Amino acid sequence: MLPDRPTVIFLMGPTASGKTDLAIALRQHLPVELISVDSALVYRGMDIGSAKPSAQEQALAPHRLIDIRDPSEPYSAADFCADAEREITDIHARGKIPLLVGGTMLYFKALLDGLADMPQADAEVRAQIEREADEFGWPYVHQKLAEVDPEMAAEIHPNHSQRLSRALEVYRVSGKTMSAMRREQQQNVTQSFSERFNLVQIAIAPCDRSILHQRISLRFKKMLEAGLIDEVQALYARGDLHVDLPAIRAVGYRQVWDFIEGKLSYEEMQERGIIATRQLAKRQLTWLRGWQNYPSTSLNWLYTDGDAGNLLSKEEIVRCALNFIGPAAI
Repeated sequence: MLPDRPTVIFLMGPTASGKTDLAIALRQHLPVELISVDSALVYRGMDIGSAKPSAQEQALAPHRLIDIRDPSEPYSAADFCADAEREITDIHARGKIPLLVGGTMLYFKALLDGLADMPQADAEVRAQIEREADEFGWPYVHQKLAEVDPEMAAEIHPNHSQRLSRALEVYRVSGKTMSAMRREQQQNVTQSFSERFNLVQIAIAPCDRSILHQRISLRFKKMLEAGLIDEVQALYARGDLHVDLPAIRAVGYRQVWDFIEGKLSYEEMQERGIIATRQLAKRQLTWLRGWQNYPSTSLNWLYTDGDAGNLLSKEEIVRCALNFIGPAAI
């Protein structure tokens, strides 16, 4: 920790790993203000399926960057970076520590690495990529990306259609790969995020993957019991939303949307919702397993099932996190 740099805390992890509970608990011990790092929580009217902190939880620990967009308005990594930098500056000005909590790893990475100046979306090129995916499948699109930009192809899962489409679109529109654009941007950055702040990175997850799968299954079923179908039905009834919007493509929402349209039975919707959430958790863990150690810090893993396989208590989890953060951050 360098005394001339203010502290920023990253609390990351897969869905259903307990990030929100830990962030709220840490606020009882540290002078932190929470910033949400979640591509679904930004949308108003999407509360149950996004596992948005309840009104009671937000009263205990207000989260910034929640409910800031209508579902009809796409929200990008660039939007997040601009918003997060503004909130971080404001929190530091108040004498507090920003604690960024969430599972959208792309947003965290965008803050750390910066964003290249990418070409604007091209509807015609994107439609062509969608037609190729419909005809040959997204693994085919992934292979096409690997032929021109193996670096990005290695980073993007073959089933992550939105990111695959964008990466291939960038190349077809500009003739330059997204990887090359990123490298050029990094060379032009005078001072990186990790050079500007004392950065503490914590990843929370159970070591046993089966525990996470059980939590995901139970949570999705509870979402359905809590009224997820009614929530999506209200979005569907608006008439101005569709499945190509990032909000509606969010895990859980897309499956319930298909159920409402009669494309899936209730049982199929529930099964696919759980499977899609597990796939999301796997992608999040893959991001974290490959996370680079940035110059001023490293990633601290907080395994909630402990060394002996026993689940840690809430108090033990908080104590582990506080040990990672350390007194020098305060």
